[in-house]
Amino acid sequence: MNNNNAVFIGEKPFMGYVANVVMQFTTRGNSEVIVKARGKHISRAVDVVEVARKQFKEESIFIKDVKINSEEFQGKEGRMVRVSTIDITIAKR
Repeated sequence: MNNNNAVFIGEKPFMGYVANVVMQFTTRGNSEVIVKARGKHISRAVDVVEVARKQFKEESIFIKDVKINSEEFQGKEGRMVRVSTIDITIAKR
């Protein structure tokens, strides 16, 4: 799965992400989409997936896989910072 099938959740308007997920399935014809988020955006990613599933009728899209992890990087102050990540793979039936 490459980043062409990925939707990265951030600060943009919520429904824009939902529309992006739906378009991945309809316009681009993808059979799978990965919704990715880090830190405080994780709960938003879960909400995006659930709204997209309900728009699409839950029987036609399902959650195929959920991966959780954490990344460590150097913060602005020079300290090492750990942030949680989630990748939710949804697919057409």
